[in-house]
Parts: sequence; structure tokens; C-alpha cells
Amino acid sequence: MDEIIKLENITQFNTLRGIETLHPLVSVFDFSKMKLIPEAMAHYGFYCVFLKEAKCGDLKYGCNYYDYQVGTLVFLAPGQVVGIGSKPDSPRPKGWGLLFHPDLIRGTSLGQYIKKYTFFTYEANEALHISEKERQIVLDCLAKIDHELLQSIDKHSKTLIANNIELLLNYCLRFYDRQFITRGDVNKDILVKFEHLLDNYFQSEIVRTEGLPTVKYCADQLHLSANYFGDLIKKETGKSAQETIQLKVMSIAKERIFDKSKTLSEIAYELGFKHPQHFSRMFKNETGYTPNEYRSMN
Repeated sequence: MDEIIKLENITQFNTLRGIETLHPLVSVFDFSKMKLIPEAMAHYGFYCVFLKEAKCGDLKYGCNYYDYQVGTLVFLAPGQVVGIGSKPDSPRPKGWGLLFHPDLIRGTSLGQYIKKYTFFTYEANEALHISEKERQIVLDCLAKIDHELLQSIDKHSKTLIANNIELLLNYCLRFYDRQFITRGDVNKDILVKFEHLLDNYFQSEIVRTEGLPTVKYCADQLHLSANYFGDLIKKETGKSAQETIQLKVMSIAKERIFDKSKTLSEIAYELGFKHPQHFSRMFKNETGYTPNEYRSMN
């Protein structure tokens, strides 16, 4: 599995899997009718939505395997490297796939707002697990797209197909919101770990060498993708992960400012700021006072 197959367009994927190409920029297909191929990794140049209806092997995403179960949706964005494991003794996969090329959605509402669907860059272990009712909604959306593909292409085809894909993705946003809610205990555990991570970070020497902690750093330490981590924090706290980090920095800064044995510049460097002016600007934005004014007031 060392070789990576490059699939830049829909036709290349369809040819590899023995699927009829009805439209050069979009495809809906039944997993059970795909041609089986040996286990491989592939670089995709298009968006993918895979609905898995039965356990049948492992999805390898990057360097990690994710053993996914019944009723799971996996989303992939152009440029990602993914492989579906098809070992000789594996049962035939069951489910559906939707592929659409970025060219399909250019100039459409979906193309304008595609970045809001952050789940396209979630890791595989952050996939969407759906109920039977949600699964039927997904299948209905796929059926509408497939129906349009079976019609003769005309000036309305692109808009109707893009609109139906957008409808599907909007439902998936709703389903992810539900998943975040139903995993409340898991989410709270992540929040606690996030708090401890920030505490340890500012008590260690790493802050002096690495500077302020980034959202990506925190997500990596918690073994989550940056987008999933950011979405989880936003839904749990109402604030972005970046805002939460800044609030933590300011909370620590308010305590340390009272230590008059240190200059404000020293405190700024201890908190990971490369330039004291940046620290002063952020502090005033958060409190309404400069660090010097705050120290004098108290």
C-alpha cells in the first residue's frame, strides 16, 4: 500500500471502480456494485461523502485506521489521501457514495459557502454516526441527485444538482449538532483536558520557546482535528477555541501583573508574547485598560 493512486477527476474514480459515468463532475453509486480492488491509498481531487451501512473492513485516513460501523458518514475534501481496505476475506461493502468536483459548485450558493462545512476536514474517528431516520434522509437526498443525473443535461442541471448536494450537507450539519449534544459527557471530558492542557502549558518552559498556544497545537495534543476541536469548543462554550485561549492568557496575565518584581515586558515574554506591544494591545482589548493602568489601579 505504499503507492498512492492519484484520482483527480470523477471519471478516473468511476473507471477504477467500474461505475458508469453519467456526469463528469458528480457521481452517486452503490458500494455493492463497485468493482473490488486490492487495498490501496488514493489522493482525491474532489469532495466525497461515503455512507457506510455495514462493517466491512477499515478506512485508512492518513496514517490512522478507523473501524467504522453501521450508519456512518465520512466526508473527504480535495487533496486528502484516503484508502479503503479491501482484504481478500472481507465481505462486500454496503452503502452509498457521493462524489462531486469543485468545478461543479463554482458560481453556486454551495460554492460560496462550502467552507462552512468544516466536517470535510474532520479526522476519520470524528465521523458522523447517524440514526435510521437520519440515514433515510441521507438516502432520499442521494436519490434526488441520482434522479437528476439520469435526466438529459440542460441549463438547469448544475443548479439542481448543487442545490440537492447543499441540502444534504445542511442536514449533515444538523446531524453533527445532534452528535455533539448526545456526546455531552465526552465533550465535557475534552473541555477539562483542554483546561489542564492550558494550565500545564503556561507553567512549563515550552511557552518561552513556542510562544502562545495555537488551536492546532491544542487539538493535536487532544488527538482531534483542528476543525472538530474548534466546533466542539464553540458548541459547548459559545466561544471559539481561539477566544478561549485568549481568555486563559488574560486570566493568567491579571494575576501576574500584581508581581511588581517583574516588568510588564518580562510578564509578556513569560506568557509567550514575542512583542510586549502585542500583549498590551490584547490586554487593553480584553479589559479596557493597559497593563500599566491595571497594575496601578489595583
